[in-house]
Amino acid sequence: MIKRILHCVLIGFLGLIVSCGTSKSKNHKPDLSAYNAAKPAVKKISDSVFVSGNNSFLKNKQGLWELYAEGDPLEIGLNTGALTDSLLNKQQHIFFSKITDFVQSEFQQKILRKFLTWYNRKLYLNVPNEFQAEIYGVSEYSSADFDNIAPRFQRSLYLHGAHDIGHALQDLALVGCSSFAVWNEKTEDGSLILGRNFDFYVNDEFAENKIIAFINPKQGHKFMMVTWPGMIGVVSGMNEEGLTVTINASKSKIPLIAKTPISILTREILQHAKNIDEAIAIAKKRKVFVSESIMVGSALDNKAILIEVAPDKMDVYEVPNTDQLICSNHFQGEAFAADKRNQEQKVNSHSEYRFERMQELLAENKKVNPEIASEILRNKNGLKNIELGYGSEKALNQLMAHHGIIFKPKEKLVWISANPYQLGEFVCYDLNSVFNNRKKEIKSFQIENLNIAKDPFLETAAFQNYKKFRVEDRKIDSFLDKEETISPEFLENYQSLNPDYWVVYYKAGLYFYQKKEYKQAQLNFEKALTKEITTLPEKEQIEKYLKKIKRKLK
Repeated sequence: MIKRILHCVLIGFLGLIVSCGTSKSKNHKPDLSAYNAAKPAVKKISDSVFVSGNNSFLKNKQGLWELYAEGDPLEIGLNTGALTDSLLNKQQHIFFSKITDFVQSEFQQKILRKFLTWYNRKLYLNVPNEFQAEIYGVSEYSSADFDNIAPRFQRSLYLHGAHDIGHALQDLALVGCSSFAVWNEKTEDGSLILGRNFDFYVNDEFAENKIIAFINPKQGHKFMMVTWPGMIGVVSGMNEEGLTVTINASKSKIPLIAKTPISILTREILQHAKNIDEAIAIAKKRKVFVSESIMVGSALDNKAILIEVAPDKMDVYEVPNTDQLICSNHFQGEAFAADKRNQEQKVNSHSEYRFERMQELLAENKKVNPEIASEILRNKNGLKNIELGYGSEKALNQLMAHHGIIFKPKEKLVWISANPYQLGEFVCYDLNSVFNNRKKEIKSFQIENLNIAKDPFLETAAFQNYKKFRVEDRKIDSFLDKEETISPEFLENYQSLNPDYWVVYYKAGLYFYQKKEYKQAQLNFEKALTKEITTLPEKEQIEKYLKKIKRKLK
């Protein structure tokens, strides 16, 4: 993967040499003339409660941060930045340290910075000024520690394309978001319910400070979204009209230039559309640079559809003869039926497997309610309920999600999972209450009697073992990378912590193969094949090792 990234970076750097279009983007500043540029004064009530005029930021008892911001775009950005500044700087350190882990040499980091400048040279032309102004406001509070990467505004703008750039360069689905919608005969009261897991993973620290943002703009609809410090784009959200948006990455070719980030497109839909037709009209206006499925749910239409977008085409996928819609990480519309990349995605990834698992679980539950939706999102098993091991990307619950979320648009209710992953309590919010019945008392917006209890799995020995497994898994990766000796006791313990997961046998096989202990390598590779392998290429890789071993043992 790293070689792939550096190869792309080198191409980008070569493009930079012959490009003369980067100076405008480096010096660009949004038009702020129509907005209030007064810096807000923040009052610290406690370590977890901050207030600025009508704007507030607090941490609730489940560990979720709740942000309320209002005003014109610049006011929203400045208030968001001022209220969240300590978390904002922490989040940027987490994100950029992850990049440093991937690209360790200073020379390569310099090339990467040049590449980002070149690659994002047209980004500002594809982001509406209102959102640039908001990003600018937030960026006024970002750390100067990373000014060597890009100026504060440009750096903040680049970060809104991080999902898209990572998706494009790694050509993967980050890692595998799963979503579904049900309505009419498939729900207890006939109204629309949507559920999704957002499996965007940087590291555990990145997901610690989730923000539930309630935004009251001067122009457009009031809305909520789940986000993180510095991010104004939308990955999961619902507005006051009961319109919801969530995104699922699909297979993309590597584009040569950044255009509209998906999260900015979905932000525009959420803020400016009240129904499905208006959402589609907005999507048609924007050029994106990666392939993505946008699930749009609508209280007014009482159904959900997929807007499938790619750099070269767009499709709208509907299910007219059924009351459910399922989405993983491949396209389903006719426009992409013959698309080679989409076909490869279905064959070679775990997308189709999770799609079928959602079909299976929805078939088992004739009438869905929010509690059943949470159980589906938390499900850790595979097709026909087989054990996958914990952390498998074939599971709906891969035990790495940034968040799980459930919407009930007609009632303007939303549930968001508290840490860890989607295992913590699903905290309920009522948008009508947040925006129409605000009280001067600063307290959590949650509707406690509607919260969904945390997953009992959190209290099990299996979960404790999984946490230990994650630590040991990072250790074995380091051992393999450095070709160090691993004790038999370490391997035995490592495999006992997650015995149904194919990876523990595969990595042991790699170790013994490195040490030329081919019989032990063979036993472990064969054991791995008895488990549910995540993708076809990974299964084929194990089979190639076994063929090599058989030749060596002759």
